[in-house]
Amino acid sequence: MIALRADGVHAFYGKSHILHGVTLEVREGEIVTLLGRNGAGKTTTLRSLIGLTPPRQGRVELFGADVTGLPPYRIAEKGVGYVPEGRRVFANLTVEENLLVPFERPGPWTVRRIYETFPRLAERKSSKGGQLSGGEQEMLSISRALILNPKLLMLDEPSQGLAPLIVEEVFKIVVAARRDGLSVLLVEQNVRAAVEIADRAYVLDDGRIVYEGDAREFGSNERRVRELAGASAEKWDMDD
Repeated sequence: MIALRADGVHAFYGKSHILHGVTLEVREGEIVTLLGRNGAGKTTTLRSLIGLTPPRQGRVELFGADVTGLPPYRIAEKGVGYVPEGRRVFANLTVEENLLVPFERPGPWTVRRIYETFPRLAERKSSKGGQLSGGEQEMLSISRALILNPKLLMLDEPSQGLAPLIVEEVFKIVVAARRDGLSVLLVEQNVRAAVEIADRAYVLDDGRIVYEGDAREFGSNERRVRELAGASAEKWDMDD
């Protein structure tokens, strides 16, 4: 079954035409990465899919249901967890209070499992969100989405500004979530890290999809990676 399908999505900021007919899909139990340079339209694509920047043309479906034009909270109710760029944790709330803000839905992800998965958060559960490191804030942001027990997880640049070891730790959590049956749409600039965990990749350039295919196959062509995505990083093995 298809978890998410976008068909011919056009999005604007005011009069600026940002997305030009974006078409992509995420199948159930699959990790799909959306790659591209800064300004290519990756964040706008996620915002369009979650309803924050509603498409002016095109169609968005979640698990077979048309959600085009629905407000974000209605789309989230369909089983979507969204981790925005920049983390956006509640700086004045503790880690535990941040985790209790979302309405906890039945499923494998609970506060207890979050702490087991992210021991750093367990150690800092009484610390304010604003006192956490960038990596800890990213873990908290992902945890707030997971505790909703979504069926589809959308992440916007989770590796941004993080040290390589923290990036690896965060991405292993994404893989663990997929093992629980989640579908994942991952927007990333860290191409090498993203293609190591993704099943398929799309590359966005100037608001248009310019590549669609197997993620590792794309990552094996360094020239194409540099030309289309403009970013690369040291390769590391997610099976460690």
